[in-house]
Amino acid sequence: MPLIAVFLQPFIMKDFKRILVTAALPYANGPVHIGHMAGVYVPADIYVRYQRAQKRDILFVCGSDEHGVPITIRAMKEGVSPQQIVDKYHAIIKESFEQMGISFTIYSRTSNKVHHETAAGFFKKMYEDGLFEEKETEQYYDEKAKTFLADRYITGTCPVCGNPGAYGDQCEKCGSSLSPEQLINPRSTLSDAVPVKKKTKHWYFPLQNYEAWLKEWILEGHKEWKNNVYGQCKSWLDNGLQSRAMTRDSNWGVKVPSPPAPEGGGGKVLYVWFDAPIGYISATKELTDKWSDYWCKEDTKLIHFIGKDNIVFHCIIFPAMLRAHGDFVLPENVPANEFLNIEGEKVSTSRNWAVWINEYVKDFPGCEDVLRYVLCSNMPETKDNDFTWKDFQERNNSELVAIFGNFMNRTFVLMHKLCNGKVPKWHEETVDDIDKKLIEEIKNSKGKVEKAIEEFHFRDALFEVIDLARKGNKYLQEKEPWKKSSSAPQGETSDPGSLKRNAEKEIDNCLHLCLQLTANLAILINPFLPNTSKKMLHLMKVVDKMLDWENAGKLNLLRVGYSLRPPELLFRKIEDEEITMQVEKLKSNSKSQITNAKMEEKKPGAGTQEPEAKSLIQYEDFAKLELKAGTIISCEKVEKADKLLKLEIDLGSEKRTIVSGIAQHYKPEEMKGKQVIIVANLAPRKMRGIESQGMVLTAEDKNGKIYLLQPENVVEPGSSVS
Repeated sequence: MPLIAVFLQPFIMKDFKRILVTAALPYANGPVHIGHMAGVYVPADIYVRYQRAQKRDILFVCGSDEHGVPITIRAMKEGVSPQQIVDKYHAIIKESFEQMGISFTIYSRTSNKVHHETAAGFFKKMYEDGLFEEKETEQYYDEKAKTFLADRYITGTCPVCGNPGAYGDQCEKCGSSLSPEQLINPRSTLSDAVPVKKKTKHWYFPLQNYEAWLKEWILEGHKEWKNNVYGQCKSWLDNGLQSRAMTRDSNWGVKVPSPPAPEGGGGKVLYVWFDAPIGYISATKELTDKWSDYWCKEDTKLIHFIGKDNIVFHCIIFPAMLRAHGDFVLPENVPANEFLNIEGEKVSTSRNWAVWINEYVKDFPGCEDVLRYVLCSNMPETKDNDFTWKDFQERNNSELVAIFGNFMNRTFVLMHKLCNGKVPKWHEETVDDIDKKLIEEIKNSKGKVEKAIEEFHFRDALFEVIDLARKGNKYLQEKEPWKKSSSAPQGETSDPGSLKRNAEKEIDNCLHLCLQLTANLAILINPFLPNTSKKMLHLMKVVDKMLDWENAGKLNLLRVGYSLRPPELLFRKIEDEEITMQVEKLKSNSKSQITNAKMEEKKPGAGTQEPEAKSLIQYEDFAKLELKAGTIISCEKVEKADKLLKLEIDLGSEKRTIVSGIAQHYKPEEMKGKQVIIVANLAPRKMRGIESQGMVLTAEDKNGKIYLLQPENVVEPGSSVS
């Protein structure tokens, strides 16, 4: 067998009857952003969708992590209960995942009763087996609030950079890891009191007892793990493991069972990193009575998809817990990704430097697959990568629109023009070398894509799919079926005279092969862009069954003579003004967050703040503006833009078209006849393909409501404003 054939042999599952995939539980203290998606959820979903297409027994488990200090801090800041916080953000997160097509088998939450029972039972068994160390230590205590303080409840001045708002575990300004003892002038965030040391009892898990086993299991048994995962585990193991507290002083979380704690927990809860990964088990219990098949049988392949900040917990602490408890399978792989930066800077939720999914789907309706594509194309698989809005636009316009979408659109246009909208015949006698080359590319692509996905190289897999579409475009250019037809599409040349039989066969073969390639592209792109794949199925008038992976590489997916729907564009172009708005929004949100934080430091509990003042300008600068009053004569919504209205404005001597972002505050039908103030000498700017010839002036109140600035009395259109 040739070497290339051996290399591309389809991956065969050995010794595993089922697959269990978990994705890191997001904290329910805020929405999810694109860093979360690129690091964990998009790669996990690609892998799961591919395995489902292979008809393998697979579960995809996740849920909201609703315990821990970040939840209680958010509740404290918003002046509500922790339960209200997790209820709010669980709903937002769950909806964002659904909108982005993340196809969990179950999305649960750790506040569910089944989770509390499962986590408490897990701890109790380990306690009864004598696997914990009981220790009494001194920890910080707030005498005014009468509670022990987690590190995040203590703030003070950072000893490294002098930041007065550093936390007891980290300074978010300089990034230094800290302990409360290192802070200068530490204070409790609950009462502003100076914390004192007080004795408390907790139960510790002696990780050092599992160090030798972990070294053998990871360093010798899993050398195939990604370098970043293997390297971080090796570093921790080389430095030696120590006992780690598995309980905390708090009233929010899974109560420590009795024994060892009193009935009701006695103010002790499970450490969130003991509690959270057990959430995978409890969610599976919630899903199926056969949960133990997936967690306790050795022929289960367990895969954890996580970000690099969770490597230690999923590769060392959780496996040691599973080993100590017994009865559970261990992860076969933990394909952690690195971080995704935004516009050259690290994602920071504290200063709102992030692209939030719930906002993206509103700003780009129907473009969920575009974001999936960009995040996969730029996935931080081996190193931190950077997301920029300009790259987002270029990948959409130059790859999805110009390559993938263009190939299918050209194929359908030509098929309807030259073949009456039906799949043409295949004529074996006229097959040439160009046809044979594309046929081989189609057959080989299946093996290339599946090998890359099985090895967690999702960027490489996606490249192969797009490259196949690129080869389809090249094939069309080489074949030029429009030149062989007397009914060539407008603007393209054709041979004069009547069509010869041989030319008809060449047209048939070209478009038949392009249509079979289109069907293959629908199968191959499905794990990556599920909405796009469904749209392709709709246009081809075929059912979901065609997406089974066994059909990839086949050349008989569309039946000869079968009528297909007219062409529709799979993707739209993204305009420059949309990208400019997103960059400005990112910077504006971050600036506002920083300003709010500074105001909060100066005035704890203060109410609404004034907008940050802009720098002074000279009168000459203001005099450059030409402000005029105008009357709106017509108004309509801009297509596929939730925020934009297109206004026709009478300025007396002329009429102007102006696009304004007020659609969420004014209805088109109520705009006609209103007078407005416009900046008349603003350089024209294209917005969604419409040239906007000025700017309508508005005011925004503290609640975000926008109002048109209007003359007090009706004036002549074109009147100057000064």
